[in-house]
Amino acid sequence: MQARKKYVLLGLCACCWLVLFYWGGAVQLRLLRLLTRQRGEVVRPWPNWTDRAFLPHYAHLDELQTDPGTAELPRQRRQAWSAIYKDSRCRMETCFDFSRCRRRGREGFRVYIYPSEKNDRVSESYRKILTSIGESRYYTSDPREACLFVLGIDTLDRDQLSGQFVPNVDERIRGYPLWNDGRNHLIFNLYSGTWPNYTEDLGFNIGQAILAKASLNTEHFRPGFDVSIPLFSKDHPQKGGERGWLVRNTIPPRRKYLMMFKGKRYLTGIGSDTRNALHHIHNGKDIVSLTTCRHGKDWEKHKDSRCDHDNLEYERFDYQELLHNSTFCLVPRGRRLGSFRFLESLQAACIPVLLSNGWELPFSDVIQWNQAVIEGDERLLLQVPSTVRAVGNERVLVLRQRTQMLWEAYFSSVDKIVLTTLEIIKDRVFSHISRNKYMWNSLPGGLLVLPEYSTHLAHFPFYYLGLGVSPGQEFTAVIHAVSPLVSQSQPIMKLLQVVSKSKYCSQIIILWNSEKPPPNRSKWPAMPVPLTVTDGRRKTTSRFLPHVAIETEAVLSLDEDTVLLTSEVNFAFLVWRSFPERIVGYPPRSHFWDPLKRAWGYTSKWTNDYSIVLTGAAFYHRYYHYLFSHYLPQSLRALVDRTSNCEDILMNFLVSAVTHLPPIKVAQRKQYKELPSPQGTKSVPWANPEHFNQRQECVNTFASWFGYMPLVHSQFRLDPVLFKDQVSVLRKKYKDLERA
Repeated sequence: MQARKKYVLLGLCACCWLVLFYWGGAVQLRLLRLLTRQRGEVVRPWPNWTDRAFLPHYAHLDELQTDPGTAELPRQRRQAWSAIYKDSRCRMETCFDFSRCRRRGREGFRVYIYPSEKNDRVSESYRKILTSIGESRYYTSDPREACLFVLGIDTLDRDQLSGQFVPNVDERIRGYPLWNDGRNHLIFNLYSGTWPNYTEDLGFNIGQAILAKASLNTEHFRPGFDVSIPLFSKDHPQKGGERGWLVRNTIPPRRKYLMMFKGKRYLTGIGSDTRNALHHIHNGKDIVSLTTCRHGKDWEKHKDSRCDHDNLEYERFDYQELLHNSTFCLVPRGRRLGSFRFLESLQAACIPVLLSNGWELPFSDVIQWNQAVIEGDERLLLQVPSTVRAVGNERVLVLRQRTQMLWEAYFSSVDKIVLTTLEIIKDRVFSHISRNKYMWNSLPGGLLVLPEYSTHLAHFPFYYLGLGVSPGQEFTAVIHAVSPLVSQSQPIMKLLQVVSKSKYCSQIIILWNSEKPPPNRSKWPAMPVPLTVTDGRRKTTSRFLPHVAIETEAVLSLDEDTVLLTSEVNFAFLVWRSFPERIVGYPPRSHFWDPLKRAWGYTSKWTNDYSIVLTGAAFYHRYYHYLFSHYLPQSLRALVDRTSNCEDILMNFLVSAVTHLPPIKVAQRKQYKELPSPQGTKSVPWANPEHFNQRQECVNTFASWFGYMPLVHSQFRLDPVLFKDQVSVLRKKYKDLERA
């Protein structure tokens, strides 16, 4: 009992001692502060680390690149950002009106561009952005239909010292009746802030608008709301763009130089720290890191002791030669976080090594950048060489391949950058029908994978191999009929019998495009498979509509006068099952470049070289029906319907643009040649001389829309085993193919 009292007493004493210490100490501290202030003394803050007494012995004042008086603290940056972007916590759920977009399902995603005023200055880059939107399938000229609004005012360059700077943006946008504090608006920007700090200041309040911005800082990026875009130059192509430089998988994957950089060096101001230190890793052998301070008007006034030597070394190496022959490319920050070097490295298959702390990489919501770049740390520059040396050859090859996929899918043109931005926003609006990360990060890329068709990978032909999935074992024949049925001996009757005998045929659909109404079902022959007659509305493009009746993955497209054998159909289908993402068929055609006319040409000459397989007798995946009807612009489809021509060429353009591969020709018993016929003979479409000229024009029109020539030449033909070999016919599976 006595011991218990003793412990209780000790506990109370300890508590009293703690209370007295806390309160007494606080009171004494307050009194001390009061006394020092009364005496006029200034309480010394934390040491100023630029004081010579606190500097390490190896640091010199002239090596410090930032002025402590002008350096911004993180708290100051956040306060400045909050003052500019008052809705910094915006999310789609809080700052976006979904009801404007869901009036007509996913078709309700329409984009309206404000008309430019008469005296507005619009830069070349912003004009390309507006053109890309205006020519896209999402554009609308009626603001009442719009889900998203884009300013006609050029907001790309918000540097007040720039000649492209547009003043009074805040006053002008507040006068727009539809502005609504920026809700459902999309603002594009490449350059923000000005000398010396280049802050995120755009010079106007964006409110609740979505910001599609280059050089975005992760501190200011609003995930799931803003879109980080790449910094691109005014010379970046509108459409198409150049292919990546990794044409084939080069072995060994490493190049002459391990790592390179060649660019400007800033002597003072933000962004100078990293580039001023790059000379430390330059060895002139396998690592070439070159900078020059010879830029700007007053560079000689500010040049340091290294400038002359750096300028001489800078001129020794050619930038393009380094780019073509380097495995890794340094991408240090400039005045802003982004750099033109980023896109240049991607195109060159030179693996980007990023030195830009805090940079939100372009399209980071959907692109897995760890599969294409190496992210370094500006503070650990000297560790970068050992880091890249440790990357194995297999990893190098994978990274280089990924740079090419991303370049060609999303960055090679302004069109692709803008459409990727719109598709990301669209996926947010319709999140229940959106692409997954695999679709965005594998061929052919998210722009060519339409989630309205399906969100399941196994429904797309280009994912079969990666998923280990085999295409279906049946096909649907779609026969394009334009002639009235007047006799049972017409070619279409024999074609129906031949196709229906195939053990792989699931159903036959006749697309009736004749001026006369289709005959009754009793007029058609009895067949072992279902027969459906569908109204084609006398449109040539109707043969590629995504008909609901098509239930199989494989589609056999046929003209009514096609002459085939059942064995030919069976063999071609088996070939298609091995190449489900490509067109597999019989009659080949080719394109060529005419240097005299400076235009593309079209030929049907019999050669070993081809780039087109006519869809009058060809297999392909049904997804291309959907892509043909929903991806291609209405202008191209209208051209086909107006001329009743070129639909097969357009389909070949589309499939080759998706796959970057040529179609496949298979063995055929009978050859077809498309040549202009004598005047007066009009029994076949190509009998008209104008038909051939139209096809020449179509090739150039289609190439112009794609921005490049997607067709790929090939000399590849697949024949059955023992085809035309001098062996017994009994040993051959497809005997009929060799009979005359």
